[in-house]
Amino acid sequence: MSITKEEKLDLIKKFGKGESDSGTTEVQIAILTKRINQLTEHFTAHKKDHASRRGLMQMVGKRRRLLDYLADKDIERYRTIIKELNIRK
Repeated sequence: MSITKEEKLDLIKKFGKGESDSGTTEVQIAILTKRINQLTEHFTAHKKDHASRRGLMQMVGKRRRLLDYLADKDIERYRTIIKELNIRK
């Protein structure tokens, strides 16, 4: 259910500033989006898994706060990350 190291490294390389840049807002948003998409697929088969659904809602909230922060700080970076990750707003 979690993302593998290779997938995480690919996201860091794509959205980060370097190889070990996991703290940038864009990288955090990309990793959360990947995990949210995996959990969404999980719920198609396991409709009554409410404990995981709570975790999903927490991840969605954290991603929303990060996106709001990025929109306040730099609107162009916000628009590019929204477009690349296909997050609807």
